[in-house]
Amino acid sequence: MKIIVDAFGGDNAPAEVLKGCQLAVSELDGVEIILTGDKDVIEKSAKEHQVSLDHMEICHASQVMDIHIEPTALLKDFSDSSMAVGCRLLAEKKGDAFVSAGSTGALVVGATFLVKRIKGIKRVTIGSVIPCKGGCYLLTDAGANADCRPEMLLQFAVMGSIYMQKFFGLPSPRVGLVNIGAEETKGTQLQLDAYRLLKDAPVHFTGNIEPRDIPLGGCDVAVADGFTGNVILKLTEGMGSFISKEVKSLFTGGPVSMLSALGVRKQLMSFKKQMDYKEYGGAPLLGAAGLVIKAHGSSDAKAFKNAIRQAVQCSKQNVVSEMTKAIANLRAQS
Repeated sequence: MKIIVDAFGGDNAPAEVLKGCQLAVSELDGVEIILTGDKDVIEKSAKEHQVSLDHMEICHASQVMDIHIEPTALLKDFSDSSMAVGCRLLAEKKGDAFVSAGSTGALVVGATFLVKRIKGIKRVTIGSVIPCKGGCYLLTDAGANADCRPEMLLQFAVMGSIYMQKFFGLPSPRVGLVNIGAEETKGTQLQLDAYRLLKDAPVHFTGNIEPRDIPLGGCDVAVADGFTGNVILKLTEGMGSFISKEVKSLFTGGPVSMLSALGVRKQLMSFKKQMDYKEYGGAPLLGAAGLVIKAHGSSDAKAFKNAIRQAVQCSKQNVVSEMTKAIANLRAQS
């Protein structure tokens, strides 16, 4: 299986990208990597950090797409960037998936206009896997589409449900519509109309879900417009950082608290692992005609390895094909 990786996406590129690819090649059976980016810089970085490029090939790209550049510039001004080249390789079926930690906006543009969308899909959506009580849930849209129509939320729900089925093995993922109240009559016109569509959708729709219930494991797929979803995502990240620092301070305040920490070390390490985004890989761009994974911008080698692992598993589970069939059935019923 070949996974295309943007060697220059993210804060720690290319060194951590290369280290992550090396881990993936050594730990995941039958995985080969296609690196996109400046060939000379990649080879120099690999040598400096003693990274083997075995089972990796380099597809040269002369440009790097900075996160501060207008996303649509990917299509013209940065058409030879590592991200644009990676998207085109995926569109040409030169690889089974594309992983990048670069600009989220630019990657959404690339997935939409270079990789293309599944037939019938209105917009590509970002699905972020977030830890919660008892496991994790998928938040979609997590920021790709600030303005949404009801039928878009319906598609997000269908694709999110399939992702949780295939990647996490949930037989019937619970889908909740993010709202300010649980009652069917709550929300703006968007939520009211989306609720009516979701009631008849081929998903396990459990109704509206209030944000306070999401971290408590109230649903497996939280469906929202991109503005609301991004607010939830960033608030969750901030609260996670706050809680982590507070817990650490509780057990480092003196000899007694440090001894107490030893008694619950196993539980603390388990909690830390559950809250670590590196364990979950990246965020899939649902609705693209090819498998695209957005890794976190600050990803290190471990996070990149897990993003590649995620891409491999999704490819083996035919996630994109299953979504294509589901959307076709949805269109036939409408």
